Amino acid sequence: MVLSQLSKLNRPLFTSPIRRSFSVFVKTNKPIIAATEPSILTSPSIPAPKSTLTAAEPVSITDFSEHPEEKQLTIAPEKLFIPPETDFSGSGVAGTRILKGSNIVLGRYARDAQISEANFVKSSVRTEDCPSDGLPEFALVGRSNVGKSSLLNSLVRRKKLAHTSKKPGKTQCINHFRINDSWYLVDLPGYGYASAPRELRTDWNKFTKDYFLNRSTLVSVFLLIDASVPAKQIDLDYASWLGQNQIPMTIIFTKCDKRKKKKKDGKRAEENMSDFQELIGGFFHTTPPWIMTSSVTHQGRDEILLHIAQLRNYWLKH
Repeated sequence: MVLSQLSKLNRPLFTSPIRRSFSVFVKTNKPIIAATEPSILTSPSIPAPKSTLTAAEPVSITDFSEHPEEKQLTIAPEKLFIPPETDFSGSGVAGTRILKGSNIVLGRYARDAQISEANFVKSSVRTEDCPSDGLPEFALVGRSNVGKSSLLNSLVRRKKLAHTSKKPGKTQCINHFRINDSWYLVDLPGYGYASAPRELRTDWNKFTKDYFLNRSTLVSVFLLIDASVPAKQIDLDYASWLGQNQIPMTIIFTKCDKRKKKKKDGKRAEENMSDFQELIGGFFHTTPPWIMTSSVTHQGRDEILLHIAQLRNYWLKH
């Protein structure tokens, strides 16, 4: 199913008119998953490396895979994320370019994906304090210790652009990193744990959700989910909240290199991913886009950049 543009749909759940280009919506006839843990939020920081991605036409997935031994997953046509203005019929899957380790079809806007420069701009504790230059933004959020800083460093090919810490919940700001002087990666506070007084945690939750609801330049939220462990209720709550509020979302499954069973009843990353998608599937009209990643093997790095490129280029045109 082709994902509909938000402008063509009713938007009763928005608190203010916001420019959205890609979105996944929940079914409003089902109750949102009840929260069992408070949504708490924290984050780190990042500046600029060089990618091997070409910057012209869409790149074939076989051209940039660093790990050819990784098998491409078989995705049913109805589970694919198909960007707007992409010529696709359910019978044409064989000739369709799908980003490896994902359900995302490459469309006409998948170009200029290379990162040549990345610079830290500022940290903010209020949405109104964020940069006001109107550049498109992609926000990363996830449970503390999900590997967000490592993913940021992998994307920009730097080891210390975002500071990693063994103590989760250390940073509590919205951090903006300007990429190629034309768009932003936004590092949001992690949720689920925070090394700060409890009285401050509600404020972090409030300002992060305010950012989601009222940031007009937000193109998509990248929700990071640890694929090495079974689905967590707090992650399910976060995914359903984003969907119910019609916030464009891509699921980034992290730690997919951890493929061996740690315990007798443990599951592989692919199994945990499948379980998570099944649990949230009843809340969405269409399957959210998703990508498998690993900061150890750099799996998914180029795929994320190509996905960002096609979302960004479409957003800028419309």
